[in-house]
Amino acid sequence: MTTAALSPSQSTIDWCAKLIAHPSVSMTPNMDLIDEVKAFLDGLGYQTLVVRDESNTKANLYASIGPAVDGGVILSGHSDVVPTEGQNWASDPYTVDIRDDKLYGRGSCDMKGFLACLLAKAEAFKNADLRVPIHLAFTYDEEVGCLGVPSLVEAINNLPNKPAMCIVGEPTEMKVITQHKGKYSARAHFTGRSGHSSLPGEGVNAVEFASEFVVFLRKLGRQCRDHGPHDNDFVPNHTTFHTGVIKGGTQLNIIPQNCFVDFEFRNLPNDDRNALKASIFAYLDDTLIPEMRETYDDVGVEIEVISDMPGLATGDDEEVTKLVMALTGANTTGKVSFGTEAGVFSALGDIPTVVCGPGNIEQAHKPDEFIEMDQLGRCELFLDKLLGVLTK
Repeated sequence: MTTAALSPSQSTIDWCAKLIAHPSVSMTPNMDLIDEVKAFLDGLGYQTLVVRDESNTKANLYASIGPAVDGGVILSGHSDVVPTEGQNWASDPYTVDIRDDKLYGRGSCDMKGFLACLLAKAEAFKNADLRVPIHLAFTYDEEVGCLGVPSLVEAINNLPNKPAMCIVGEPTEMKVITQHKGKYSARAHFTGRSGHSSLPGEGVNAVEFASEFVVFLRKLGRQCRDHGPHDNDFVPNHTTFHTGVIKGGTQLNIIPQNCFVDFEFRNLPNDDRNALKASIFAYLDDTLIPEMRETYDDVGVEIEVISDMPGLATGDDEEVTKLVMALTGANTTGKVSFGTEAGVFSALGDIPTVVCGPGNIEQAHKPDEFIEMDQLGRCELFLDKLLGVLTK
């Protein structure tokens, strides 16, 4: 039996157009988008809080409506998108184009479609007789490691009233996701000693030691693959290690003094990420760096953390899980291998969180990114049902 398609409101379509018109690519300013949304919500009477980054060019926005009491729900999404450079689009990526019941544009799926639904419902939230508050959260730089949301969660922790739960609207086709992997990514800077390649013993080859580190990471990945832990609800079903970039040296007859390695691991939520990090640093401190310093003590390795995103493991017995399952009509919950800000809300804010939003993650980051109109309609229906539960 097929379910009839749902059409989104014109307000949601209009907000999609407004949000997508703001490029808001990760690591670039997003203040124009935040200012527009804040002005709209201020006009409706929301209590708004802006949490800026150190450069004062990017910010999170937290907007609350309803009684000033504990409880209620955060509805959260990131405002940043991935770049379009090098992608062949059939239409302007920053102008909404609707074709064949699909809304095209950068971020339409990931995840301005969800944010548009929130803004389209903002007036209904304001006019409702809420018994607990609704909080709308718009974050920055999620796509490059969830860099913005920790400061937002810290600000929420310092507010007088604590929300009871959070729903992150990443594209899941409105399915309820309660677990996802965590991610740790870093750059290892290897500093050696330069010299002529005919006298390798007179120098310290940064590329060679960096290569040994890459092999070590590969062995860690194999150990996780072969010995677990395993969870067959994830694909792949184990913690993974990956080296993405290695760069060093200047020319063949010079011992390379510098090399860097960009690496990551994506851990199952029940795998001890602190133990994984400890194994990496133990290898560097106890094995590799002492070998590098057998002749010179001014060489070594420095680790620059790029992102450190906790996984998500919300129980099926949590109130937020039961609520979202009831609102969506879901009989089961799911797990995904990609990371989201949900893990940060859960780990840093102790706020039970699930992921549930419109669109399919397979459409994200690609040229001609789109979201099906039916998915926007289903998200609106979900928000209407949520409002009914939160109303007196």
